[in-house]
Amino acid sequence: MSRNSGRAALPLDDVSKAIIEQLQQDGRRSYAAIGKVVGLSEAAVRQRVQRLIESGVMQVVAVTDPLELGFARQAMVGIRVSGPLEPVADRLAELDEVDYVVITAGSFDLLVEVVCETDEHLLELISGSIRTVEGVVATETFMYLSLRKQTYSWGVR
Repeated sequence: MSRNSGRAALPLDDVSKAIIEQLQQDGRRSYAAIGKVVGLSEAAVRQRVQRLIESGVMQVVAVTDPLELGFARQAMVGIRVSGPLEPVADRLAELDEVDYVVITAGSFDLLVEVVCETDEHLLELISGSIRTVEGVVATETFMYLSLRKQTYSWGVR
């Protein structure tokens, strides 16, 4: 999900926030059940959800465990860049193995999460794809050994 989608920001009222919270708790919750909680009809909830998705405020997806799907290696790659950060971040975001890209402050300019089938695949990705992007000057790879927490239910403000 990109925050720079070029779409106009959608103002969030309390009802939209309540809908988002309901879907954060259970992304398969029915529009009718959400409507009962937030005080709208099923059709009104459906319309609001569609607007929230189209505006880029949220997306509804199945969160999976990559290990259970045959991906043996997850890693976070810290990247140092020379020159403008945005073109490098955009180019890395195009790679199929990359599922998360952020521009950061600190010792790395970018953090990129990758999911690979094998260690050889990870090596090929880092050496043959990431390090060959113009502007990338250094990488440091942090291989995941055990995922202890992953949440998407931080609520809304």
